[in-house]
Amino acid sequence: MSLNPQTEQLLRQMEQEQVPDISEMDVPRARKFLEEAFGEAGAEEVARVHSLTVPGPAGRLPVRIYDPGGDGRRPLLVFYHGGGWVIGNIESHDPVCRALARASGYAVASVEYRLAPESAFPAAPEDCYAATRWLAGNAREMGYDASRLVVAGDSAGGNLAAVVALMARRQGGPEISRQVLIYPAVDLGGRYPSHEENGEGYFLTTAAMEWFVTHYIQDEAAAKSWMASPLLAEDHSGLPPAVVLTAGFDPLRDEGRAYARKLREAGVKVEEIRHDDQIHGFVSMLGLLDDARSAIEELAERIR
Repeated sequence: MSLNPQTEQLLRQMEQEQVPDISEMDVPRARKFLEEAFGEAGAEEVARVHSLTVPGPAGRLPVRIYDPGGDGRRPLLVFYHGGGWVIGNIESHDPVCRALARASGYAVASVEYRLAPESAFPAAPEDCYAATRWLAGNAREMGYDASRLVVAGDSAGGNLAAVVALMARRQGGPEISRQVLIYPAVDLGGRYPSHEENGEGYFLTTAAMEWFVTHYIQDEAAAKSWMASPLLAEDHSGLPPAVVLTAGFDPLRDEGRAYARKLREAGVKVEEIRHDDQIHGFVSMLGLLDDARSAIEELAERIR
């Protein structure tokens, strides 16, 4: 399949503007780049937005809840942002969370976990699990329903959603009804054909992937841990049903599809959404790509 024409035009524009690769930036510049690129594009109004902090392993963690409104208690979706465990925050993924809340009818709780290199692995998954457990345990007091709890994330956030699902099974809760993995990174030391096929020219590069992992993981043994690479977990049985979205021109395409196969082989129900003509990160490009909106609607339908 050929690249989506709208996406191709966007990539051409980025090339003309000589936007540098993430791997060529220092950490502060890379963080600013992502927030400026995605933080305001296509933001929608929701009935209520409120912020709080929740207990984490090393201090309080910021959380922003997007409430779509409606009658009764809204079910709860906990969202972990992408950005290679190094960049990204609540602001960079504010439009995506707003869109997911409106489309799904779920209250979306966006977690701001500690980032590498200041807080390297396993800080991010430990924070995400702690926040999820607290939100599930306190949902009723906040007016939400955790009986249909969903965990979701994009890219590194998809990795964290998969890891939180594994942690919840291992540690006896909270009960998760579905995991939504948007072009997830699931094997940090692995090599896949899509890494080579899509390693340059499609927004996320293999050089950027190495930059992220180098900042996040301190040694090879850690990269092989299931908490870093959920594909490598010994047992995937008993995990929540999964929705796995992949993009055809994404270096992470084959990892995501391998994880879908691994879950399915373990008896987990899996629904795959394949955007074969799209690139990594396209779901965050609301206001820039029409496919971002359609992908949000597809995800929301499966979440509902």
